Parts: sequence; structure tokens; C-alpha cells
Amino acid sequence: MRKNIILFVCLGLVQFTMGQEDLLQELEAETQPVTFQQPAFKAMKIGNLQSTKIAEKGDLYLNVSHRFGALNDGLTTFFGLDNANTNIELVYGFFKGMQAGISRESIRKTYAGHLKINLKKQSESFPVNIVAYGEANIRTDLREEQYPLMKFADRLSYASQLLISRRFSNKLSLELAPTYVRQNLVLEPFQKHNQIALGMGGRYKFSKRMSLNVDYVHNFNRHEDSVFNDPLTLGLDIETGGHVFQLLFSNAQSTLAPGFISNAEGQWFKEVYFGFNVVRVF
Repeated sequence: MRKNIILFVCLGLVQFTMGQEDLLQELEAETQPVTFQQPAFKAMKIGNLQSTKIAEKGDLYLNVSHRFGALNDGLTTFFGLDNANTNIELVYGFFKGMQAGISRESIRKTYAGHLKINLKKQSESFPVNIVAYGEANIRTDLREEQYPLMKFADRLSYASQLLISRRFSNKLSLELAPTYVRQNLVLEPFQKHNQIALGMGGRYKFSKRMSLNVDYVHNFNRHEDSVFNDPLTLGLDIETGGHVFQLLFSNAQSTLAPGFISNAEGQWFKEVYFGFNVVRVF
């Protein structure tokens, strides 16, 4: 009887000790810091498409985007110089993982505001970055004399995107961007108010300060007889200390999401627009 009691106590002590070791291992795993990957992209845009990069808390960014007219216009417009579009944007990191921005674009005299929020960062335990992006535009070039029944809401357009990116290596990063665009006023034939699209883009860094970028957006609601096309943008990033300089070729002249996703007028090898983005952080 005494031997049975001693054996029972010994087995209990062994089980208790093993339980304590398991608990300590769980606590160590919980307290071990998570190692996040470096940002997948250096700039806030891949080309035209938003990237998953977000301004750090307290950082102020000045983004200047310039798109010349179509190169194929030749000397008539000095290869697009006379028909340039400019967008000036201020972006501020209000909180960790959240930024807001305001801008003004010369095409359609459009004012815009956006909000960008980090939902999840790529780490050793999570494979991708996830960012929510929302943008609202106000078009001010429309005159009441031309459209007497127009309301203020007709000037508005919106874009909502879920940006999903992964940094595969120090050189390669890729992104997918499911997108919804709403245009309250549609003036062009076959254009729809509500549009669903899928953006995709990537960055390949081939030197210490330079990378090749590409982004493309497929619009699932575009009518086959539409005058607009899916936007494709090719670019070169040049990192120069406190700012990033992006050289771009695109078939879309607008730099705002509802504009270039819905209203890209050019066709590659026919109507291509050259431009650049300059990103400066303070």
C-alpha cells in the first residue's frame, strides 16, 4: 500500500513538472518579440497604384506628381509639354499605422482626400502586409450653366482598395489591390457608376538606389465599346537621400484612383504619357 502511495506521488510530481515546463515554454513564446519585415515598397505609390507604405507618425510628406500630354502628339504640343497635368499632395502620419492626405489635380480641377490604415504587417508569423485605402474626389470643372440639374453629390467620386503586398526578398516585392470605384456622375457612353477592379504591381530593386516598377489595373465592369482602357504604368524609382524620384510611362494621365482606374484614355504604343513623382519627407 505504501509503495502504491509513493508511486502515485512520484507520478504526480513528474506530471506537475512537465506541465510547468510547457507553461514556461508558452510564456516564452508569447513574450518573444515579433520581427517585422522591412516595407515592401519605398514610395507610397508603385507608379499610379497605391503601395502598402504608410507615413510614420509625425512625418509630413510632400508629393508632386506631373504627367505630360501624349508623346505621340509630337511637336504640336512639344511631345505633351503643353497639356501637362499636375497634382500636389500633402500627407501626414497622424498615428502609428495611419495617414491622411489632401491634394489638388489640374485635370478636371479635382480636389481629393484620402485615408490609409495599416491592418497587418508582414512578419515571421504572417506572410503579407494588409492596408486599407479610401479616397474621395470633388470635381470642380463642371459648370451649372452646362448642367443645370447637377447637384453637389454629382461632383463626387470614390475609390476603396484593400492593398495586399509581400516582400519576397531585398529585391522583389509584389502587390494585389482589389478595388471598388464609384462615380456619381457619368458623362461618357457605356460608363458605369459602380466599378469593380483588380490592381496588381511589383518592384524589382536592381541596384542600391534604383528599382523597376510596374502596375496594372483590370476593370471588370468596362464595356467592350468603352473609350477608356485598363491603365498600365512602367516606372523607375531613384532614391536620393530624403526623397524618392519616380520616372513613369503610362496610358493614364490622371494620378487619382477614380481617374486613372476609370478614365485611362491612352493605348500603349499609341497614346503614352510620360511623367514623374517626387516624394519628399520632412
